[in-house]
Amino acid sequence: MKNNQKKLGIVITGSITQGLTIRVDADTVSEGIKTGKFVCVHDIAYRFFSLITDLALHMANPDIALFPPSHAEKLLSAMLKKREMYVTAEIKPMIMVDAHNKLWPVKTVPAHFAAVYEAQKEDISLIFGQEQDESGKYFSIGKPLDMDTPICIDLEKLTERSNGIFGKTGTGKTFITRLILAGLIKQEKASLLIFDMHSEYGLQARTEGVNKTFVKGLKTLFPEKVVIFSLDPVSTRRRGLNPDVAITFSYNAVHVDDILSLQNELCLHATAVEAAYLIAAKYKKEWLSTLLSQATQLKEFAQSLGAHPESIAALYRKLKRIEQLPFFCANTAFGGCVMDQILAYLDKNMSVIIEFGNYTSSFVYLLIANMITRKIHETYIAKTERFLGSQKKEDEPKKLMICIEEAHKFLNPQAANQTIFGTIAREMRKYYVSLLIVDQRPSGIDQEILSQIGTKIIAQLHDEKDIQATLTGISNAASLKTVLATLDSKKQALVLGHAITMPVVVQTREYDEQFYKQMMPEITPVQIDSLINSIF
Repeated sequence: MKNNQKKLGIVITGSITQGLTIRVDADTVSEGIKTGKFVCVHDIAYRFFSLITDLALHMANPDIALFPPSHAEKLLSAMLKKREMYVTAEIKPMIMVDAHNKLWPVKTVPAHFAAVYEAQKEDISLIFGQEQDESGKYFSIGKPLDMDTPICIDLEKLTERSNGIFGKTGTGKTFITRLILAGLIKQEKASLLIFDMHSEYGLQARTEGVNKTFVKGLKTLFPEKVVIFSLDPVSTRRRGLNPDVAITFSYNAVHVDDILSLQNELCLHATAVEAAYLIAAKYKKEWLSTLLSQATQLKEFAQSLGAHPESIAALYRKLKRIEQLPFFCANTAFGGCVMDQILAYLDKNMSVIIEFGNYTSSFVYLLIANMITRKIHETYIAKTERFLGSQKKEDEPKKLMICIEEAHKFLNPQAANQTIFGTIAREMRKYYVSLLIVDQRPSGIDQEILSQIGTKIIAQLHDEKDIQATLTGISNAASLKTVLATLDSKKQALVLGHAITMPVVVQTREYDEQFYKQMMPEITPVQIDSLINSIF
């Protein structure tokens, strides 16, 4: 304990499962103690780093509530506050630290009357690591409440499992996501494949609120590490940059499995999907182009397949929308080429952003994301099997994180067992692929998928079902639920899971000029000498 540490109170009761109750010292201003605040319990053998989960007011004599002092009776009020009234705080110990600063899971409780102090900067650095660490795996995402010291997540652990960023609209999900993605690119911990539905990650984006400004996108921050593939090159150029690749697909690039997640979007009956499989069984890769060419003979086409004419007609009507999309064509040379280009960039440890421009309908987003991700899935399984066979380091696949928005449309209970994204969320960790899912309605995501998410960053949510869903698979969810309910509407989030040592509420890092400078590559003395020599 340091002399400058502020004592908050003492432990009076508690348990490992329910947490501890502390009596707050009378001279401690209760307004300064907030849910989500980080505190430290000092015992003989261990320090218990804990999170405040609830606060309560108490009176030693119930008669005080019947005859409370008036505002003018200041002396009486002060005496009562000193002797008869007190505040308790519920805290949840998350980590134990021994005398050698080694971290342990909580297996015991402190003694009665153990002192509770505010956490210090040194405590935060010990628990969460520092960005200056030589491994480069720690990345600051914000600061604890009422403290000016960074909270870091472990980027290496973040890439080991799928992760989620949740929050209602306007809470800053996109900015938090952009922070995380920038850290992964900066430290080169994984390649990224970002499905940018609203063109918010590539070039620039606009802040929300009264004073709206523009902020830099990932391509602007890391021009040598990020490439943009655009479905709408005209839109990309209007925003100030030519895309690296203009996407064009052939009908042959669409697999029947790609439309499974479109059943709800297109109101496709199960018999229509079965009809698609019948067409694919006979016409292979050309199943879609064959279907779309049957405008005047759908009945005869259905009879030749042994399918119900109404099912074929419904499938034709729903998928005819693809003909109106300018990035689809009948030329079989396209599609595979784009897929190969995406994989080539990912192999070079570069990150790929798929921009949708003005084609922001759920139909287009679901279809394109499924098409590209299905190819990624096949390729990374083959790469991993090759590496397991050769056991050569050069054959080991580079880690890939796929970022999707509106995740509940891919991972709802109906689609999760059928779409490629459900497969990746459950199984692809062993194949070097993980998901970063961004969503404002986590209750729409399959519970099995939510339980598999390694790290969760949760901004403010109001719907009870959404709050409950984000805590699926989390121990002691009840205490954290109270913390979630008290988050501010902007720039605050509860971070918990595999990539962070213990759950903690953070004031999220600013995405501003200072952040841009910190993301700039460091110039070594050798590079400086080379630059000087090239000038003179």
